[in-house]
Amino acid sequence: MPTDALQPRTDLRRRTLAGEVTFGAFTGVGSAIAAEILGRTGLDWVILDLEHSPLTETDLLTSIYALQTTPATALVRVEEGTRLRIGRVLDLGAEGVMIPRLETVEQAADAVSWMRFPPDGLRGLALSTRGAGQSSVTHADVHRLNALPVGIYQIESPAAVSNADAMAALDGVDVLFVGPTDLSHAMGIPGRFDEPAFVEALRTVSAATERAGKAAAILLRTADDAPRYVDLGYRFIGIGSDLNFVIDGARGVVSAVKG
Repeated sequence: MPTDALQPRTDLRRRTLAGEVTFGAFTGVGSAIAAEILGRTGLDWVILDLEHSPLTETDLLTSIYALQTTPATALVRVEEGTRLRIGRVLDLGAEGVMIPRLETVEQAADAVSWMRFPPDGLRGLALSTRGAGQSSVTHADVHRLNALPVGIYQIESPAAVSNADAMAALDGVDVLFVGPTDLSHAMGIPGRFDEPAFVEALRTVSAATERAGKAAAILLRTADDAPRYVDLGYRFIGIGSDLNFVIDGARGVVSAVKG
């Protein structure tokens, strides 16, 4: 955390809301060292993944520490959008939270409230936690911390796409992040990312975020897809994970030596 806990360590939230294109990656191997390496590659953000990786809350603080030695913003995807899951990772010092499987504006509004201290929300308060500045922030000023975390809300079903406008309009919803695999399966077109219906869903999400002054996000299959999705209005772009980088790199080396 920064010396002045009321100031963000990085300017990712400001850049995101200003419409800048940023690039990041997920952790998949559950290693603090791998997370730190990702953070030193020039990525703008790294998501420590509690949903689909071996990483657990027991290991999370070490990975946050490791990422915060780098220029990248330390984000965490929680297992589910509940008050304790969201509040706990923020207490540990996460600089933003990704929340999966949201479908309604009510669910998104609840999640926003759990990211913010009163009077703006319902996040539980312990001034001694990392996320509250370890007792360096006064009771009178603690509400100012509410402006710091990046709020990333996943769109993974047709219902969520239908509610994208209402979700994006919420203060505190900074990013609508399309989970392409889950969304394509939920639409009954698994893995068919070029289907007109899928592309139209992507356009619906990006249009909603543009109207609200927020950012549309997606995880790419390959880095070569980046220009296409930027053209579709996507500004917060995941280019893979440490696990995929290991798999692709190892396969490439083995293929090269075996012919």
